Amino acid sequence: MHALSRLAPEVRQYLLVTANYWAFTLTDGALRMLVVLHFHSLGYSPLQIAALFLGYELFGVVTNLLGGYLGARLGLNRTMHIGLALQVLALLMLTVPTAWLGIAWVMAAQALSGIAKDLNKMSAKSSIKLLVADGEQGRLYRWVALLTGSKNALKGVGFFLGGALLALLGFRGALLLMAGALALIWLGSVLSLERDLGKARAKPKFRELLSKSRAINSLSAARLFLFGARDVWFVVALPVYLATTFGWDFWQVGGFLALWIIGYGLIQSLAPAITGKRRGQVPDGRAACAWALALAGLPAAIALGLGADWPAQTVLIGGLLLFGALFAVNSSLHSYLIVSYAREDGVSLDVGFYYMSNALGRLLGTLLSGWVYQAHGLPACLWVSSAFVLLAALISLALPRHATDG
Repeated sequence: MHALSRLAPEVRQYLLVTANYWAFTLTDGALRMLVVLHFHSLGYSPLQIAALFLGYELFGVVTNLLGGYLGARLGLNRTMHIGLALQVLALLMLTVPTAWLGIAWVMAAQALSGIAKDLNKMSAKSSIKLLVADGEQGRLYRWVALLTGSKNALKGVGFFLGGALLALLGFRGALLLMAGALALIWLGSVLSLERDLGKARAKPKFRELLSKSRAINSLSAARLFLFGARDVWFVVALPVYLATTFGWDFWQVGGFLALWIIGYGLIQSLAPAITGKRRGQVPDGRAACAWALALAGLPAAIALGLGADWPAQTVLIGGLLLFGALFAVNSSLHSYLIVSYAREDGVSLDVGFYYMSNALGRLLGTLLSGWVYQAHGLPACLWVSSAFVLLAALISLALPRHATDG
C-alpha cells in the first residue's frame, strides 16, 4: 500500500480500475463455466444451455447505450460500482435451492450478469481516456491494449477457475465464495476510486445517445461486423463441430477454447509492439483497414481447406490459431481508436455507443452461428465470417488517417 501511495495519481487510479476489471472478469469467466458444467450435469440439452445465455448477450446492446449515458451523468466510478454490485446479486441469485433453478430464473440471473459486465467494461475503458493526457497517444494505446488483453486472458483463466471451484466446492459453494470475494473488491473500490471520474461537466441530453461523429459512427459499424465475423463461427458452430466431427469430449473442447482465449488476450496486450509502437507509431484508420484486410481472407481459406479434403484438424486448428492472432490485433486497434476518438467530456457516451455496436455484432454472430451451421455447416459460417471482415475493412476506409483526428 505504501508503494501504491507513492505512484502518480493517474497511475494509481489506472491500477485500481484495472484490478477492479480483473476481479470482475475472473468471476464472469468462472460463472459461465459453472453454469455450463452444472446444468449439463443436471441433464440440460446444449440448446437449453445456450438459451440460458440469451439474456446475457441481448442486454449488452441496451446496457452499453444507456450505460454510457449514466456514466456521463453519474460518473464512471458509480457505474463501475453498480456493475460490481449487480454481479454479486447475480451470483447470489444462483445459490437458491436447485428446485428453483428453472430456465427463466437462470436466464434472469444471466441477464443481470450481462448488464453488470457491460457497465463494468464501459466504465473501465472510458476511465483510461481521462487518466492519460491528450498528447500521450502512445501511452494511451499501451494502457488500453494492456487492459483489453489482460481481460481476455483472465476470462480464459476464469473458465479453468469455474471448473476447479465446481469440483472443490460444488455449485453453491463456488458461487458464495465468488460473491464474497467480489463484495470485498467492491468495498475497496468504493473507498479508493476517484469520485466523479468521467462525470460530464454539462449534463448530457438523452437524445445525445445517438449523436456521434463520423469517426465514431464508422468505427462502431466496423466493430459490429468484426465481432459478428468472430462469433458467427466461434460461439456455436465451432464447439459443436469439434465435438461431433472430431469426437472431442467436453473437457477437450472447453480446455482448448479457454487456452485460445488466453492466447488471444496475450496477443492483444502485445498489439502496440506488433503495430509499430516501438518505432514511435500509433495506429489510425489506415492501420485498421489494413489489418482487417489481412484477416478477411483467412476464414474463407479455412473453408476451402476443409472442402479440399485436407487434414481437417490441421486446417481448422492451425487456421483458428492464426485467426485468433490477427483478430486480437484488430480488436486491440479498435479498442484504442474508440478511446482516442471519444470526447473527453462525456467520454462514456461515445464508448458506450461503440460497445453497443460490439454487443449487437456478438448477438448477430451468435444467432447466425446456430442458424447457418444447422442449415449449411461450418464452411458456410466461415464464408459469412470472411464477408463480415471485408465489410469491416471497407467501412474502415472512412476512418481518420491520424488517431488524434475525429
